[in-house]
Amino acid sequence: MTDGTATRSAAAASAERRRRRVPYLLLLPGGLWLAFFYILPMLQLAGTSLKSGSFAGGYRFSWEFSNYGAGFSDFSAQFLRSIAYAGLATLITFVIAYPLAYFIAFRGGRYKNLLLVLVIMPFLFPFLLRTLAWKIILADDGFVVDTLKAIGLVSHNGRLLATGTAVVAGIAYNFLPFMTLPLYVSLEKIEPAMVEAAHDLYANPRTAFRKVTFPLSMPGVVAGTLLTLIPAAGDYVNAQLLGTPQQSMIGNVIQSRFLLVLDYPVAAALSFTLMLAILAMIIPYIRFTGTEDLVA
Repeated sequence: MTDGTATRSAAAASAERRRRRVPYLLLLPGGLWLAFFYILPMLQLAGTSLKSGSFAGGYRFSWEFSNYGAGFSDFSAQFLRSIAYAGLATLITFVIAYPLAYFIAFRGGRYKNLLLVLVIMPFLFPFLLRTLAWKIILADDGFVVDTLKAIGLVSHNGRLLATGTAVVAGIAYNFLPFMTLPLYVSLEKIEPAMVEAAHDLYANPRTAFRKVTFPLSMPGVVAGTLLTLIPAAGDYVNAQLLGTPQQSMIGNVIQSRFLLVLDYPVAAALSFTLMLAILAMIIPYIRFTGTEDLVA
């Protein structure tokens, strides 16, 4: 009897160890993917940012931290412009996306799926094609400019294309679904009974929205702003096609340094500086909104 009990205990312990290994085995494919396609390239990029030399003479690792200082000092205007454009575009997409997501979640009814398809339909077309379409919309002889001139919002000789306004508008247009979908998911999860309870406690619609609906949708607000701000800050296509060199963003500088100037160390340093700048912004933002669990 003792031997049988010991055997069963050993078998149970072995089965328990196997069960404990299962989560780690399930995480293994994703971990290998991240290690191979994210961590290793990041380490290589970090090493490149600390090299010195030239493309013709070759680069050597020399702990060249001056690449970071030189890159930021030489292109500080592009850094600040990227943050400003991305922040303004994120604000515009939020102002447009929140009412849209609210309507779909609470008023969409049986047309919810159709409305969501319409939201994501731009993704069926290439990013470049969408930006070129926006270039046609904002053309000097286009309907939009003519209308704005007619109502006095644009001067007779004014234009929208090749301005910061066009770049911000293009970014907001291209990243609008990134803001809308997370907001919709958060709003759709809100139980209507909670809003009704606020009305039963004599809250008017504005108070119910401020005290119940908006706080409960904060995970979607944070997710949407991050999904919009982060890629918008590194975007270079909209500035390239809708702006001029005076509206260039840091993404344009990085693209030029990598592919045209062939200054890989400074380009890598600029990439890391942009990443650190974005982290320096989003970490306080997440803490301020109280949604640390969202990205934990």
